[in-house]
Amino acid sequence: MLVSSRHLPILFAARPALYTPSFVQERNRHGRSSTPHAAAGEREGRAKQRAFCIAASQEEPDLSELYELLETAGVAVVGEVTQRRETVHPNTYLGSGKLEEVAELAKAADANVIVCDDELTPRQERNLEAALSIPVVDRTAVILDIFAGHAHTADGKLQVELAQLEYNLARMRGLWTHLERLGGGIGTRGPGESQIETDRRLARDRISALRRRLKAVGDARQTMRAERERTQLPMFALAGYTNAGKSTLMAALTGADVEIRDRLFHTLDPTTRVMELGGRTVLATDTVGFIRKLPHQLVKAFGATLEETRRADLIVHVVDASVPEPLMAEMLSTVEMTLEEIGAADQPRLLVCNKIDQADDERIAQLRVLHPGAVLISALERIGVDELCARIEAVFLSEMESVDLLLPFSAGAELAELHTLASQIERDETPEGVRVHAMLSAEAAERFARFAVAPVNGGP
Repeated sequence: MLVSSRHLPILFAARPALYTPSFVQERNRHGRSSTPHAAAGEREGRAKQRAFCIAASQEEPDLSELYELLETAGVAVVGEVTQRRETVHPNTYLGSGKLEEVAELAKAADANVIVCDDELTPRQERNLEAALSIPVVDRTAVILDIFAGHAHTADGKLQVELAQLEYNLARMRGLWTHLERLGGGIGTRGPGESQIETDRRLARDRISALRRRLKAVGDARQTMRAERERTQLPMFALAGYTNAGKSTLMAALTGADVEIRDRLFHTLDPTTRVMELGGRTVLATDTVGFIRKLPHQLVKAFGATLEETRRADLIVHVVDASVPEPLMAEMLSTVEMTLEEIGAADQPRLLVCNKIDQADDERIAQLRVLHPGAVLISALERIGVDELCARIEAVFLSEMESVDLLLPFSAGAELAELHTLASQIERDETPEGVRVHAMLSAEAAERFARFAVAPVNGGP
C-alpha cells in the first residue's frame, strides 16, 4: 500500500490486497491511453488508492513504466500531467502553472495520491503536498513498497526494511513513536531532546541493528560461497531488466521449481541451482531484476544478494526482445550501468534476447543485425535454449586447460572429483592406473598437477 512518508510509516505496516481495475491491467510500455475513463459501476468497486501521475524532464516524459509499477503495487491510475523543462523546480518539482493544473485534474479524477516519476527531495515532497492538499509519493517509494510486498525470506525483509528506513530518515515528521520500544527506557531521552530528534535517533539505532544483522547474513552467504568455490564449479548468473523472463529461463535451463509471475520484481532473493553442461556440473543463479532509476538505497541494501552476480564466472544478460529497439537499448544501458555500480563491470557477458515468440519476423531479423553476438530464445517455448547451453559451455571451455593425467587405482576419490570438475573427459584404464584426458579450469589443473603425465597446455 502506498503512503506518504509524512502521513503514515511505510514500515511494519501490512499491505492489504488492493482492487485493480482492468484498465490498469491493460496498460503496458507498448502503448496506453492518456487518461483512463471510469467504467460503468466503477465507483462501487473502485480502487482504494487512485493515483494521479506527474513527471518533468527535458524530453517528453514517458510514464508507461510508472504505470506498470503502480499496477504491480495494486494502485489504479486515474490521470497524468507531464511537463517539459530543462530542470525540475527545486521547491515544487513542477512550475506553478502546472501545479494548478494538477490540482484541478486530480480533484476531478477523484485521486487520493499523487505519484511522481522521479525521486523527490523532502522539501519538494512537503511543498507539493501543501500546494495540492493530497499525499505525495515518488517513484522510489513505489519501488520500495513493491519490494516490501515481494520479500518473503528473512534476508529479503531485512534488506527492504533497511532501504525503507534510510529513505524515510530525512522525511520523518514525528512518525516513529512506534519504535520507542527499541530504546532502553530511562536515559534514552536526552536533555531538551525534541520528539523528532528522538524519532531520528531511534531510526538510526534500528538502521545500525539491521546493518549488523545483514553483515551476519553476508558472512553466512560468504561461508556457503566459499564452499561452492572450493568445489571449483563454474557459475553463471542471470541478470537483466525486471520482468525480462529470467525466472522462466532458470526453470527452462535447470528444471528448477521456481515461481514464475508476469510482474515487476517478482524475484528478490537469489536462487542457485545445479545443472549439467557437456557432462560437467555447473551452477546457475537467478538474481533480482534491475530497473531505470533503481533507488540507490536498494542497491546498497541488497549488497549481499548482488554479490552473487559479482562472483559469477559469466553474466548471462537477459533482455526482453519483444519491445521496440529504442526501449530495449535503454534497458540494456540501465542494466550495464547497474552492473558497473555493483562492481561487476568486468565480468564476461553473454547477451540473451528473450521472448522472441512475441516478436515478428522483421523484429527477429533486426535483432540478428543489431546484436550479432546475442542468442535469440524463447524461454517459455524453449526455443533456442539448447543453443544457449552450447554458448555457455563454450565460454567456460575457453577458460579451461587441456590436461593428461594418470591416476592410480587407489585415488578413487580424486577420480570421482575429476568427473565432477572436468569437461570432455576421455579415460582409459592401464596397468599403472586410469589415464585421463580432460579439460579443467586453471585452479583445478593446478590441484591435479601431481598426476600430470604431460605438460599442461593452455587453451582447449
